[in-house]
Amino acid sequence: MPATDILIHVLNFIAPAIWLACLLTLAARWMARGVSAVLPWPLVWLAVTAVGVATLLAGLWLTGRDGKMATYIALVLACGSTQWLLSRGWRGG
Repeated sequence: MPATDILIHVLNFIAPAIWLACLLTLAARWMARGVSAVLPWPLVWLAVTAVGVATLLAGLWLTGRDGKMATYIALVLACGSTQWLLSRGWRGG
């Protein structure tokens, strides 16, 4: 398999984590106007993306297949929880 095909497969595998991190980071900035951020948004985006990719890899390892609905549910829960923790959501802002 050529290197370009491998790159395309890897990018397609991590695309849901990247886009979910983008949406969560933008939504958090939009919803929390006037509240000082704990971390700069690029670091928050990077952390949420990393958790998302780790969740996708765990789902692939546990189920043996990519694209299982349970993996995507875990992705949303893990990324949302990470965003909540980094935004100090427990304070009720």
